[in-house]
Amino acid sequence: MTGASLSIEPLKIGRIQKRPDFLACARAPHCARGAVLVQARNRGDQPLVRVGFTATKRIGGAVERNRAKRRLREAVRLLLPALAAPGFDYVFIARGGVITRPWPRLLDDVKSALIRLAAEREGGDRDIAPAPPPEN
Repeated sequence: MTGASLSIEPLKIGRIQKRPDFLACARAPHCARGAVLVQARNRGDQPLVRVGFTATKRIGGAVERNRAKRRLREAVRLLLPALAAPGFDYVFIARGGVITRPWPRLLDDVKSALIRLAAEREGGDRDIAPAPPPEN
């Protein structure tokens, strides 16, 4: 065997930080599973995957919202590289119980939501064409 080896380019993951991008994802296909709701928007313009996190005041005070987002960020860090599609924006919204949900169940919620969105994208259950750019 020669010295050549297969190298798989790692998925580049960025962050969604601007409100218009979050609003554009709100109009995209979504999937709710247990303690998380995932929205997936096809940008279709570049291989970068962008991720955003949000938790409403329904979750609790600032401490609880931050804890919920930290738990979601860690779950996404573990699962997204294997399940994300290049050129998509993903927004993860914390739902009630995300703080108290056992860790394996939270991972299952995130994983099953991402798999469902991928199945819809490939199966054509919904129109997941590239979304128009957000209005500023």
